[in-house]
Amino acid sequence: MARPTKWRKIENIPTIPYFIPAENDIAEIPENILKLEELEAVRLKDMEGFEQGECAEKMEVSRPTFQRILLSAREKIADSLVNGKTIHIEGGNFTQNICPVRCLDCGREWQESFENIKLIKSGEYVCPGCGSSQINCRKKCQGGFISKSCCRCSKTED
Repeated sequence: MARPTKWRKIENIPTIPYFIPAENDIAEIPENILKLEELEAVRLKDMEGFEQGECAEKMEVSRPTFQRILLSAREKIADSLVNGKTIHIEGGNFTQNICPVRCLDCGREWQESFENIKLIKSGEYVCPGCGSSQINCRKKCQGGFISKSCCRCSKTED
């Protein structure tokens, strides 16, 4: 079985998803799709000026993974600037936060994305091990980004 892709943590989701190099014949301009984690890598390294190790830590990926993400982003941006292509920012394997969760029925633990918390709360998301919807957050998320949307219910943890 293939190893699942690790979530890439990002802080900013852009409000403008396109950059277009010309005003004429927009439909005919080729485009590059820049993933949200690629944009985050450029923001952290090139705008914020963090070292690659710090950037990787903030995105919760390894340094080599961060380097691959950054190189891919820079290649797409350069291609768009040199060849007059549109940049469309969308998709990727990203999250705004990562929450450790646990199935209350089988005890399986895993890392889940912030974006799935609402599904977990509503019971629409199930444990990948046993199919149970009895999933709970493993940490209290006190003072953290996710605290207002944490899936931890009034149930107590072990």
